[in-house]
Amino acid sequence: MRRFSKVAVGGTFDRLHPGHRRIISVAVELGERVVIGVTTDEFVKRVGKRGVEPHERRVERVRELVRELGAEDRVEIVPLDDRYGITLDDPELEALVVSPETEPTAVEINEKRRERGLDPLAIIVVPFVLDRNGERISSTKLRESGDGHAGSGGE
Repeated sequence: MRRFSKVAVGGTFDRLHPGHRRIISVAVELGERVVIGVTTDEFVKRVGKRGVEPHERRVERVRELVRELGAEDRVEIVPLDDRYGITLDDPELEALVVSPETEPTAVEINEKRRERGLDPLAIIVVPFVLDRNGERISSTKLRESGDGHAGSGGE
């Protein structure tokens, strides 16, 4: 059931895992239109992440998921070169889908939107996906374990 006309979600989406799949699926479920920001290689380098798949590979995996969800006609995938993407300037944007880890950034985005005279965004926090040991699935753990792709067992 879609509740918002335009929703955004962003991330690195390295080694697309069940956590990524869930957050993107929630955004698609809630939004008539969805903007998915995928961090650029330059942004990844600036924040000091190492071993991250190339931007184009990450975008292709997100694109494949969007096709699986049957949402190609409603989703726009854009490069994300900072923490905010379109969120500070787009007056049509109504909601932001985030993980518990990125919720503080969403709160900061709303403060900046208010300063700019824009309405705050609804913040939808999607819980972490846990592995069979009850630990949060993450791309960092997948990189460290050498698991190149986490189709069903990773974040």
